[in-house]
Amino acid sequence: MPTAVITGASAGVGLAAARALASDGWRVIAVGRNAQRCAEAEADLRAAAPCADITMLRGDLSLMTDAARLADEIAALTDRIDLLANNAGGMISEPRVTSEGLEESFAGNHLGPFVLTTRLLPLLLAASQPRVINTSSDGSEMIPGLNWDNLQDPLANSPGAAYCSGKLANVIFAAELARRFGGQGLLAYSFHPGTVASNFFSHVPDTTRAHTDALEKITPEKGAETLLWLNSQPAEVLENGGYYYCRAPRVPNPIAHDPANGERLWALSEKLVASSRA
Repeated sequence: MPTAVITGASAGVGLAAARALASDGWRVIAVGRNAQRCAEAEADLRAAAPCADITMLRGDLSLMTDAARLADEIAALTDRIDLLANNAGGMISEPRVTSEGLEESFAGNHLGPFVLTTRLLPLLLAASQPRVINTSSDGSEMIPGLNWDNLQDPLANSPGAAYCSGKLANVIFAAELARRFGGQGLLAYSFHPGTVASNFFSHVPDTTRAHTDALEKITPEKGAETLLWLNSQPAEVLENGGYYYCRAPRVPNPIAHDPANGERLWALSEKLVASSRA
């Protein structure tokens, strides 16, 4: 039985993907942040797939201690991971710093997933053809790049820019995972799910909501289609490290696939995590 770890699985795209995989016979280790939504999601998954092996864990990936704890809890549950879907993320309404001293948006969208993924690498590499799939956004395409001098202050410290920076980091991180570990069989991808009708928009700034309220939105199930497709396609028909949308390759931000940027992001991520005030 293959094993999937899916973050942000208490609602939206993550829950839709978890439901589909559980119904298809996968063991699902689902991660959510909100206690009530986690309970509701677990009930949903058990109703959809009564015979499936489902575990729901709670944790806040904007906190590095929680990301590390989740990795330890997952390692206690399984000896291999076939799919890690780094789906958790979102936009916050105003700039905030976590209790560990990290900018909350970049921490939740990139640094927490970075910690979780790197700590789970031994379990991923124990699988026959492991995949890491990062849920990004077309927001990754809307900024010129990252503030390499200070990732804690992404482009004037606006919530929108912070979100876009984290989503661009998701794309760069997937490409760098493919470069570093593709030779050991790891497959890594990022994708834009589309504009999904979910609780994502309940946390965005008013100016963002004024814009997004007018956008046509798709269902979480539709948003999860590319994630599930990337998980099911033969490796040879996909670009390891690639960026996708609507089950097809998509041109990423011009800086995304530069190996120098991948190395730089990895090193700076390690430095930020190490310096966090846990």
